[in-house]
Amino acid sequence: MAVHPRVLAFLGRALSLELSAVQQYVTHSALADRWGDRESSGRFRHEAVEEMQHAERLVQRMLSFGVAPAASQLRPVTTAGDLVGLLRQNAALESSLVEHYTEAVRFCLLISDRDNTDFFRQLHQEEFQHGVELEAWLSQLSTLQWPAEERATF
Repeated sequence: MAVHPRVLAFLGRALSLELSAVQQYVTHSALADRWGDRESSGRFRHEAVEEMQHAERLVQRMLSFGVAPAASQLRPVTTAGDLVGLLRQNAALESSLVEHYTEAVRFCLLISDRDNTDFFRQLHQEEFQHGVELEAWLSQLSTLQWPAEERATF
C-alpha cells in the first residue's frame, strides 16, 4: 500500500509525541505517588496507558505500510512542584498532540487520503478529550484550597 511520505512523517512525529506523553505521565504518576497523592498518581498512570495505546496504534499503522517505527525525538519531561503545575504541563503536551493531529488531518484531506484522515481524526478526538478532562481537573482544583508549599519535583 503506497503512502505519501508526509503522512509517514506525521506518523513518526506522532509516535515521538505519544511516547513523550507516556514518559511524562509515568513521571508525574511517580511524583504524585511520592507526594502521597495516590488518586492523582492513578489518574496519571491511566493517562500513560492510554498514550501507550495510541503509540501502539501508530506502530501498527507504520508496520502496515512496511515502515519500521522510529520515534525520532522525545521531548524532555517537564515537572512542577505541585499538582496544578503538573496538570498545566500535561495540558500543554496534550495541546501539542491536538495541533499535530489537526495538521495531519488537514494534509490527508488535501491529498484525498480518506483512510489516514480517519485514522488521524480518531487520535485527534481522543487527545482533544484528554485535554478537556485535564482542563476540568484543573478547574476543579481551582475551587479547592491548596497549600502554597512547593514539593520536590525529583
